[in-house]
Amino acid sequence: MTTRSILQIFDQYQKARLNFVKSIAELALRPANIPVLDEQNILDLLKPLLSDVCKQIQNCATIALGRIIQNDHTMAKKFSQTELINLLLATLPKENKHQKNSILFVLRAVCKYDPQLAEFVVETGALKTVITCMEDFEPSVQESAAWVIGYIARHNQNLAKKCVEAGAVPLLIMCLQGPHLTLKQISASALCDIAKHSIELAQNIVDAGAIPYLAKNLNNLDEKLKRQVLAALSSCAKHSAELAEVVIEAEVFPCVFLHMAHACPHVRKNAAGLTRDVVKHTLELTQLIVNTGGIGALMELLTEDPGEARIPCITALGYIAGHSDQLAMSVLGCKAIVLLGAILNDSKDENVLAVTAWTIGQIGKHSPEHAKAVAAANLFPRLVQLYVSEETSEDLKFKCKLALKLCLQKCLLVAALEPLLYDAPPNILKYVLGQYSKILPHDPKARRLFVTTGGLKRMQYIEAQPGTTLMEYISIINSCFPEEIVRYYSPGYPETLLDKVEQYSPQMMTVLQESPSKNEETQVMLPHASPSEELENLLI
Repeated sequence: MTTRSILQIFDQYQKARLNFVKSIAELALRPANIPVLDEQNILDLLKPLLSDVCKQIQNCATIALGRIIQNDHTMAKKFSQTELINLLLATLPKENKHQKNSILFVLRAVCKYDPQLAEFVVETGALKTVITCMEDFEPSVQESAAWVIGYIARHNQNLAKKCVEAGAVPLLIMCLQGPHLTLKQISASALCDIAKHSIELAQNIVDAGAIPYLAKNLNNLDEKLKRQVLAALSSCAKHSAELAEVVIEAEVFPCVFLHMAHACPHVRKNAAGLTRDVVKHTLELTQLIVNTGGIGALMELLTEDPGEARIPCITALGYIAGHSDQLAMSVLGCKAIVLLGAILNDSKDENVLAVTAWTIGQIGKHSPEHAKAVAAANLFPRLVQLYVSEETSEDLKFKCKLALKLCLQKCLLVAALEPLLYDAPPNILKYVLGQYSKILPHDPKARRLFVTTGGLKRMQYIEAQPGTTLMEYISIINSCFPEEIVRYYSPGYPETLLDKVEQYSPQMMTVLQESPSKNEETQVMLPHASPSEELENLLI
């Protein structure tokens, strides 16, 4: 047998291996094929090919492995029970850029599912190798490594802390300063995934000097980079007033407000989220945002965007209004209560309804004037309707009850309180009657209106336990009226009158007997006032 024939056999074997791994890589693109590949023990078949002498076969096998894991959680778990990761990590430092990217792709595919798998990757020592790849001269390798760091850090505080301790933050900041757009996007996303967990992790990023570079990249025209930068700034600012001040000092406002009108919905949402995470801390920070046009920008976004930006936008308005009565009045001055009322009545999203109810409570809680604005928009009946609905979630019920409590405790508008006497449940009624107990002792016209509109009668039918706050309010209100009127509207009073009629002994016959009329058919009519006239006399 000639040398050529022998070499041809090896060539055919190599081509067969290459054709096999290419076919597997192509099949792995479809999740439906993964169970079939698993039945054929694909992980065991790929194992020798991951260290094949042919680099092309080695690379294709690694890509196939990454795709299989990426499309099936079960395969990721099976991978964690093998020694394949040690095989990959052992060859990673000396591989070319293509194989490095493929191995990092496998690590990313494993990490994305849950904290347990991410912890498995970290415990194998992969994080140290990934950090080494962050220092690679090849931008594509740096991108893949930064992606792995982000996928590890996003799961929980402990994993994010391990990324920080491994030295990831300075390298990610260095990538932000480079010219490669994709690398900037992934690095900003990884910083966001680290900072979001705790104030300590966010402080690490701030101390490393990331905020100025993030702020600088906000001016980049790429919308994906913009949204990642806004998310990273928001993850830092949300933890404390001090960190929010650092973000403001980077002079990102009012530039952030301009991004609320950006064409990309994700950019708009993240811009509103950053504004929310700044204004929630202190009155001083909120005043800075308001002075630079924050309320107007939020209102314009809320009017124009019916999408995901609504929740951070409404929440930001709630935080602004909650800090002081003057800021709440500024929010009212922008017609926010009308827009919030429309959202409360029309929206079907419970998350949107919950933040809207909460924001309404923050606006109306300050004074009777603020509560009057809420009442004038006729929002109380809708809040009660959402509260008593069986389909409403517990969170929405809580937010509606809180809003009603805050607003009703300041409301002095009798016309807004009256409908609630009939529709509100007892734990809301106590706030309604609490306001009546403050109004009626000092307002004769309100007392008269309370009787003529049926409020006093309705109150007598409310079942309250002795010693409760509700019973105390009912007693106070009853004491504002003559005893005869209270008794007149009490339950069972008509039956009592009928009983008295039955038990009454007429005296008319005695009179007739003592003074008989010459005409026996003559009837004696005595003057008698009607019940309505008696009631009018009592009220006067």
